Amino acid sequence: MKHKGILIVVSGFSGAGKGTLMKKLVQEYDNYALSISATTRAPRAGEEDGREYFFITKEAFEQKIAENGLIEYARYCENYYGTPRDYVEKQLEAGRDVILEIEIQGALKIRKQFPTALLLFVMPPNVEELKHRLTGRGTETPEVIDRRLARAAEEAEGIEEYDYIVVNDDLETCVEQLHEIILAAHNTPFRNEEFIEKIRKELDVLVKGEK
Repeated sequence: MKHKGILIVVSGFSGAGKGTLMKKLVQEYDNYALSISATTRAPRAGEEDGREYFFITKEAFEQKIAENGLIEYARYCENYYGTPRDYVEKQLEAGRDVILEIEIQGALKIRKQFPTALLLFVMPPNVEELKHRLTGRGTETPEVIDRRLARAAEEAEGIEEYDYIVVNDDLETCVEQLHEIILAAHNTPFRNEEFIEKIRKELDVLVKGEK
């Protein structure tokens, strides 16, 4: 039985390490496609357009919204973030699992459009480690770090909407755990309704034929 790909939504507090986890997951296993989001924020040091994000203007982003070219979008810390539609839908039909690394606002919008999407929330082992990771980046001012911590407190109120919580303490262990969760998700009944119905019909025909 060939599976259609699963849409995997990964969120987490800024500094939880979700980006590193996703890149490692894609490197370790070959059935994942990491969707690249569009954003209006400025690139950080070392980031490239078309690799980490598509960096576009606010005007260009709002044009995509008007044309329904995004499956979700959200505004976070004064910038837009969104997921291009075409790439995601083509990969899912080809049987690949598509990973979206997005904020909680966008994740909840995804769940409405794609009820079978798998929602994962990445957390650090504790708040002290979260602040340490944010500070250790060396790319943001204390004011921005304070805003991100305040945002994390707000996001903590919506975690119960996710399917799984994944604690990112050890990178290798966390990547393996993520992969196992996704493999198991492929076998849930509500993601295999067509296959189940096919087996039911075949059994029905077989039983009737033996009577």
